[in-house]
Amino acid sequence: MPIQNVIVLNQPAHWRFDVGDVEVTSAKAYLTERRYAEMKHARVFNLCRSYRYQSVGYYVSLLAAARGHRPIPTVATMQDFRSQTIIRTIAEDVDARIQKGLASVEGRSFTLYIYFGQSIHPPHQDIARALYNLFQAPLLKVQFALTTKWLIQQISPLSLALIPEADQAHLPRLAAVYFARKRFHPPRIQQYDYDLGILINPQEANPPSCKRALKKFAEAAEKLNIEVEWVTRDDYNRLSEFDALFIRETTAVNHHTYLFSRRAHAEGLVVIDDPWSILRCANKVYLAERLALAKLPAPKTTILQRDALKQAPEALGIDFPCVIKQPDSAFSHGVVLAEDPTSWRRELAALFEKSDLLIAQEFMASPFDWRVGVMDGRPLYVCRYYMAKGHWQICNWSRSRDDQRFGKDESVPVDHAPPAVVQTAVRAANLIGDGLYGVDLKEIDGKLYVIEINDNPSIDAGVEDAVLKDELYLTIMRSILRRIEG
Repeated sequence: MPIQNVIVLNQPAHWRFDVGDVEVTSAKAYLTERRYAEMKHARVFNLCRSYRYQSVGYYVSLLAAARGHRPIPTVATMQDFRSQTIIRTIAEDVDARIQKGLASVEGRSFTLYIYFGQSIHPPHQDIARALYNLFQAPLLKVQFALTTKWLIQQISPLSLALIPEADQAHLPRLAAVYFARKRFHPPRIQQYDYDLGILINPQEANPPSCKRALKKFAEAAEKLNIEVEWVTRDDYNRLSEFDALFIRETTAVNHHTYLFSRRAHAEGLVVIDDPWSILRCANKVYLAERLALAKLPAPKTTILQRDALKQAPEALGIDFPCVIKQPDSAFSHGVVLAEDPTSWRRELAALFEKSDLLIAQEFMASPFDWRVGVMDGRPLYVCRYYMAKGHWQICNWSRSRDDQRFGKDESVPVDHAPPAVVQTAVRAANLIGDGLYGVDLKEIDGKLYVIEINDNPSIDAGVEDAVLKDELYLTIMRSILRRIEG
């Protein structure tokens, strides 16, 4: 069934553009007339004068979402406009484009108008498209100020009545292009119950799942009548089209993966990894404190501030060799080994350039690390990851070839793994939530130590699925399905 495009305004007479197959109606009609409530497959372009909380414009988008329509902007976007912190956090993802696009602007302030995802000034087109993808509303006004660099001071929706007169002549063309693109995907041969977006980065060198594993996820979803679509960072403005989001790209807080997770949750999607899990697992300071409070065994850990550079290591209780970590380190990046006071000071100085806090942990040598995959508070798989040849970690990033970087791996049936390993891992994962986690542990002289908890664990074909095979992918998809039907 083709999508119906509906433009909603306080006063429909203000819409004077011929853009083809689009219905223009009043906010009052959309909110009260039964035919709109019963309309299927509608995309609602909300051009009301105000989006403030509990205004008519706010309720147009709220009811559109309740009716299963796709509102633009969404209520989540409206709330984002109200928070300067959220605006700046989200906009960090396009900071390089902002600096490049405004480099030639004179003065210390600048206002950018974005009409239907575009700017009428070619040098600012890239910024306009990027910001529209992050704050999807048909008409936007963005105010910038120059300090040490260009910063967004305010981003706000714009009513038709406030568009500068000099720009009015461009609107018919921009509106026609915009609405011509708003079409549903071609009709499906099979009717699926739900839509799942899987976020990937085709250019990522070491993604959480290889191509074979991704294919198996898609096959498992199809068996449960869930359609999978691969999405990338460019699909941020399409999240409301899905029922769930599964992130299979390496996550980080100051990164588009977190923004996707946060926005998907705000849109009401099932999300794996959820934003709280990303925030908690991405920061080693949080994990160290959480494990200590839960009395779970972990390596001796010291939180370091910048004044550690001025103190003797022994005064801080540091023994060598010692592992130093950035709080947001992942996949062995941002993790170094200091073997003596000289390398200690050198590594601290380098890492403090990136973070105000660091983690120092006692070094524990072991031939392998345990990894226990946990979802819904239950163990999924157990693996041994052996150290890379001649190296102290499972991955040696200094090697140029993948077959030299990683140590060997070995999967173990959950019921054949040491019970204490599995139980400790499940306890650790439950400190974070009920999502999908990978808990890394070391076993030294018969004692277990939780090294870290990963919110985005590796699941590669032939490694983590070696025991359960296709059942591993089905188990994860069944969990997502249960959450959708919830």
